[in-house]
Amino acid sequence: MNGKKVNRIFLASVLLNIGAVVLLALLYPAVKLGIVPNLIVSQLILLMPVAFGVFLSKENLIQFAGFHKIKTSTVFMIILFTFLSMPLITLINAVSMLFVDNAVAAISNEILDAPFFAMLLLMGVLGPFNEELICRGIFYQGYKKSGTAMQAMLLSALLFALMHMNFNQAAYAFVIGVIVVLLIEATGSLWSSVLVHVVINSQQVCMMYLLDTGTGNGIEGMQDAQAMLTTDMLFLVIGIYLILAAVTTSLAGCVLAWIAKNEKREGNLRAVWTARKEKKEGKLFTIPLLVAIIIVLFYMSLELVLL
Repeated sequence: MNGKKVNRIFLASVLLNIGAVVLLALLYPAVKLGIVPNLIVSQLILLMPVAFGVFLSKENLIQFAGFHKIKTSTVFMIILFTFLSMPLITLINAVSMLFVDNAVAAISNEILDAPFFAMLLLMGVLGPFNEELICRGIFYQGYKKSGTAMQAMLLSALLFALMHMNFNQAAYAFVIGVIVVLLIEATGSLWSSVLVHVVINSQQVCMMYLLDTGTGNGIEGMQDAQAMLTTDMLFLVIGIYLILAAVTTSLAGCVLAWIAKNEKREGNLRAVWTARKEKKEGKLFTIPLLVAIIIVLFYMSLELVLL
């Protein structure tokens, strides 16, 4: 599995995803998927081209993706690292809201209509595991075979962002994609990025249900507050999180360095910034990648105009 094959897999995923959206739109209202089957179908659409690509390449998925053990002390520090990274993620989300609506808030009523444990399992655990397996286990490792770790990190983060198919989530998904790759290099294990993603998503699901339970109309209130959110108020939020993120992100960097030292992988983490490209297998930038990016950007722009 190399960069060229990754690009073909991503294009196939994009075409399948958009094809499914168009098909469901044509069948509506005869066929109307609820949030739970919708999430299951979307994750299967992401997984199918990857599973087919891995099968054809005859790779050992466990070994290729990097499911290696990490120390117990590292696990606790990864959780700390995750919470220290959240203000930066929130900052990027707030900045994106200067231009587009919050995508998760827009579907919050559908989420809350579903059972809590079903959403926690799908959005908080299975979704993150599937996306990390695809984006960091397959895409990142495949790109590393064709380029430097830095190039692989940025490209895999871009694909992870575009997979969300909206500008709001794409903005902070790219940041998450960079953060978890650095953590993978610091630990040598895909389990570290899975843990980060699970903590972020599970915390978001829990907060939504707690807010709704505590106020009775918490999410509706949040949606109303978002609708009334002025540009000046948003700039105030951005200013606050800019200061907070400057502090917590610096601390997160220290924790990341500690994790790398604890796992004896300081050199691997430094290599992300210093390694030069050697002659490797396949190409990073190919026609399928360019076509996929153009299709996704057109879809996201069209959806923004129509909404």
